Amino acid sequence: MKIGYAMVSTRDQNLELQIDALNKYGCEQLFQEKQSAVKERPELEKMLSILRKGDEVVVWKLDRLGRSLLHLVDLVTMFNPSCSYGGKNYCLSMICDSSSSDLCT
Repeated sequence: MKIGYAMVSTRDQNLELQIDALNKYGCEQLFQEKQSAVKERPELEKMLSILRKGDEVVVWKLDRLGRSLLHLVDLVTMFNPSCSYGGKNYCLSMICDSSSSDLCT
């Protein structure tokens, strides 16, 4: 299953661009939150708790996923196909690069 995660760090920011890209990519389930990067992220935790073997986690850009560089490295390691996290293997996809707002394929 393709599972999308969208995040903005302030309530004034808009999730619309990310959600649109995730929907175009074909995500079947979306988790979204407006949280400071240093605070708890309940939707991220909820998403991680439901992942099953073979699921694909999709983010617009990698900086939307991790709270810090260390947190991002931990998450990317978890999604590495050669490692297993809690007996489950996952996939991570990034659909847009930082130089373009177009949907990347």
